Amino acid sequence: MTSRLKISSFFDGGNIDVIDASEPDNIRVNIPKDTNSDFYQWFYFRLQGGMGEQCVIHFENADAAAYPEGWEDYQAVASYDREHWFRVPTEYVDGQLIITHVPDQDSIYYAYFAPYSYERHLDMIAWAASYEDCITHHIGETAEGRDITMLEVSKTQGLAKNIWIIARQHPGETMAEWFMEGLLERLFDESHPIARALMQQCRFYIVPNMNPDGAVHGNLRVNSKGVNLNREWKRSSEANSPEVLAVQKKMAETGVDMFLDIHGDEALPVNFVDGCVGVPNYDDRMASMEALFKDMFEAVSPDFQTEIGYEPARYGEANLTVGSKWVGNTYRCLSLTLEMPFKDNQNLPDELMGWSPERSKILGADVLYPIYHVVNSEYMKGD
Repeated sequence: MTSRLKISSFFDGGNIDVIDASEPDNIRVNIPKDTNSDFYQWFYFRLQGGMGEQCVIHFENADAAAYPEGWEDYQAVASYDREHWFRVPTEYVDGQLIITHVPDQDSIYYAYFAPYSYERHLDMIAWAASYEDCITHHIGETAEGRDITMLEVSKTQGLAKNIWIIARQHPGETMAEWFMEGLLERLFDESHPIARALMQQCRFYIVPNMNPDGAVHGNLRVNSKGVNLNREWKRSSEANSPEVLAVQKKMAETGVDMFLDIHGDEALPVNFVDGCVGVPNYDDRMASMEALFKDMFEAVSPDFQTEIGYEPARYGEANLTVGSKWVGNTYRCLSLTLEMPFKDNQNLPDELMGWSPERSKILGADVLYPIYHVVNSEYMKGD
């Protein structure tokens, strides 16, 4: 007897369109477009009624997604409790993404990557605010009125290096906020020598979620206006990209000595950074800081590598609408986009979990090492 199936996505970050869910071995779905946009790739939904049966889920419009190359060698994630996420058998065949899985329980969630809910975001803000070395700042509101919250974290009252770290300009790149959670846990660890030293030397300005509207709507790439925030840094506006404008205004008040913009890459199965080669103000000092950062990160984390990444731009041809390029060029500082995979780290694969929230958090904690070395290098001591 065929199970009675139910698929739903009417929750924070949920995203799916059901074509037909009458038979477990031929479930047909589409991934909806982002709000006011043609981008789509993020999915997140609940399946009920399939326990013990082989459920075959066909994503029929996968070939027209924003990054179809992201489906190659990709495995979707699943969870029964929305805390522990694991990979499930997935293949990309004839333009369709196909999940084949036998659920052990009546209710299961499937997603593009482990979600980071808006409630968890608010919980993290509240948790961080409980530390005396953290001040929460309301720096603006999204187009739909959600708070844009910045955390100021430091033990120093005097002169300090101003380190800016932002995440989730692209809301579907949820590994970025998991990264932030790990970074903050390490930064608040008073027994850790690197954290203790940096808290005395630096003032961290952290925006864990740049795009709360997009996150709640289940968008991959854009905010509620249909705007890609990481193409707005040269033309930010209250009408289209208030999130970027709020951060830029605050940066103008504090100054920027280092900037990290945390992302996820759909296609490349590695962790890497992209620097500011090609911006008009790029110089030997910026190049030296980039090299030191990458060397130190690679030394402490086998999950980080420098062989694979984006092709550097030619001089004067970098896209200054991109956050890290605009910040690096404006403040002549070390400014990097850090990318993590949706798939797995091919250099250190985990067949069951792939790239995961746990590994994202560890990478977030480990990033304090290269930050420490750059802050204490000759390139920043004269600032």
